[in-house]
Amino acid sequence: MRVLGVDPGLTRCGVGVVEGAVGSPISLVEVGVILTPTDSSLEHRLLDLDQQLSQWINLWKPDVIAVERVFSQHNVRTVMGTGQAAGIALLLAAKAGIPVMMHTPSEVKASVTGSGRANKAQVAQMVQKILNLDSIPKPVDATDALALAICNIWRGGGSTRLAQAVAAEQSRLKKLRSR
Repeated sequence: MRVLGVDPGLTRCGVGVVEGAVGSPISLVEVGVILTPTDSSLEHRLLDLDQQLSQWINLWKPDVIAVERVFSQHNVRTVMGTGQAAGIALLLAAKAGIPVMMHTPSEVKASVTGSGRANKAQVAQMVQKILNLDSIPKPVDATDALALAICNIWRGGGSTRLAQAVAAEQSRLKKLRSR
C-alpha cells in the first residue's frame, strides 16, 4: 500500500509518501514540504498549495491519502490556515478518487511511539527508526507527514480487517435469516 501523508499548513505543508503493509517493513518513497509565500494573497496561496499537492498525487499515485485532523488550537489564525490546507488535500483526493483517512495528532503519536502524549522529538526518532533512515527528515512538518502515513498503514490495516470481518458476519447472518 502506498500512502501520502499530509500535515496540513498554509505556510508549510508537510508531505510524505511511504509504502508498506501491516506486519511488513515500511519504506520511504519521498518526503518534502510545500511552501507558500506569506506575502501572497490567501487565494493565491491556496492555489499554489493545490497545484503542488496535485503534483505529488500525480507523481506518486497513492492508494490512500492520510490527513491530520484539524484540532482546536488557541491561535484561530493558525487553525484556519490548517483547515484550509486540509480542505485542499481532501478536495484533491476526492477529485482523484483516492480514499482519505483522517487521524488526530494523538492517534498518530500513539500509533508511532506507543504514547498519545509523545513529543515531536520522540515521534521524529521513531519515524527515523521505522523507516530505517540515516537522519530525521527536516523540517518537523515533513516528519509529521511521514508519521501520518505510517499511522495510516498500521491503523488502516486493522480497520480494513475489522470492516471485512463485520461484513463477513453480516453476510453469514443474512444467509441464516433467509433459511
